[in-house]
Amino acid sequence: MAKTKYYVVWKGRRTGIFTSWDECSAQVTGFTDAEFKSFGSLEAAKAAFPGSPKDHYGKPVTSQQWLFATVKPVIPSICVDAACSGSPGPVEYRGVETKSGRQIFKMGPFQGGTNNIGEFLAIVHALAWMDESGRNWPIYTDSKTALSWLKLGKVKTTMHQSSLNKKLFELLAKAESWLKDHPKRNQVLKWDTELWGENPADFGRK
Repeated sequence: MAKTKYYVVWKGRRTGIFTSWDECSAQVTGFTDAEFKSFGSLEAAKAAFPGSPKDHYGKPVTSQQWLFATVKPVIPSICVDAACSGSPGPVEYRGVETKSGRQIFKMGPFQGGTNNIGEFLAIVHALAWMDESGRNWPIYTDSKTALSWLKLGKVKTTMHQSSLNKKLFELLAKAESWLKDHPKRNQVLKWDTELWGENPADFGRK
């Protein structure tokens, strides 16, 4: 049975605490610079709402459900995820150590992006970080689209470059170039959300 989430919207069409993603999405999707995050209990949401969203962004929201699963993710490893307010909208991404939730890198927000673009950039960023640090840990993502793009070695987005998202397209070009120059890479695996709960890198905004 899915665990109930509570959504705090600090900035959106309406602010407050909502009990479903559909209600939250109606307030934030397409709303410029929306600020919101999910919480695992009503008490936590009530405590967070009067404060600043900056006090909560970037903190892992995983319940570490994977610790109790019969089949567990590989440890050590890195989990990556992205968050985007709207599509297109400002997108950011990050990577964390799976076991501890320690943030290794965080980039963005970049304007005029999509969640899939952020997921793809997060994977390549993690691959490059692994290569530079000499680690052979696997990388987990919950994005099937980003995994398919990784297999192709390039992004298949319908987004077009503009003055708003020029930086993102520069990053995508660098990422595709890096993949071409590094055919031997760490494993990138699908995070099993149903079995393990939320990806530890999840931003907690949906």
